[in-house]
Amino acid sequence: MKSDYEYEASNAQGNIVQIDMYDAPNKKAQSPMDLLLSALGGCASVDAVLMMKKKRREIVDFFIELEGQRNDGVPALYTDIHLKFTLISPDATNEEFAKVVALSVEKYCSVSSSLKSKVTFSTEVRKS
Repeated sequence: MKSDYEYEASNAQGNIVQIDMYDAPNKKAQSPMDLLLSALGGCASVDAVLMMKKKRREIVDFFIELEGQRNDGVPALYTDIHLKFTLISPDATNEEFAKVVALSVEKYCSVSSSLKSKVTFSTEVRKS
């Protein structure tokens, strides 16, 4: 915890992600819900790009746009998430790219699958 609204998350390799809960214009980092969308987009993108390369398709550019609608109440969870994949390629077809994206999101993306998982927790208080 850096402050009430600022946090850092690190993985086993020591990579650090900054997180904040500020509203614009004070926002300096992604919120946890922003990070969830980023993780989903990153996971699905890697799988989709690698599958297209395995099909020996040229990738000039690739990007993904994510939009999430959230519940008005507490918790303000995502009720719907839409991923829009765009591939710039001279030799790929819409049909094959749509199949690859479906496989990526519905079968191979661990983040997408994790959104369907049961979440448990434990607690610990340490005295200073």
